[in-house]
Amino acid sequence: MIDFVSHFKECPLGVLATRDREGVKTRMFQFLFADDKKLYFSTSSSKAVYKQLEANPNVSFCSHYPDLSVVVSISGKAVFTDDREMKEKILEKDEEIKKIHLTADNPEFKVFYIHVEEVEQFDHFHHEERTIAEKL
Repeated sequence: MIDFVSHFKECPLGVLATRDREGVKTRMFQFLFADDKKLYFSTSSSKAVYKQLEANPNVSFCSHYPDLSVVVSISGKAVFTDDREMKEKILEKDEEIKKIHLTADNPEFKVFYIHVEEVEQFDHFHHEERTIAEKL
């Protein structure tokens, strides 16, 4: 089994892909923490990504090691949660997010997790491409 949680802890900055009426949209995003097969992220209700996830929760996130040797990509459904405990945990963990949202009560502060359905690992080490895919 691919240990995607350890990978994203080590390489938390990645690319989040969503879809809108015009096609696929990508942007840099930061993985925050995991709970079993749930990977947590945050955003603001004023951002386009929030509206895209509300309209179509199918999403993908990937990141890679600095040497580009291994890329891990997960796909699944984004689920928003208003869990105050989760918001507090994020604010304690990330000073930058706290500067933006200030408190867990901020109505624009949105937390979502991706319920992971599929994991792929691309290994480009030694110029050999190897892909491992798992349905969860």
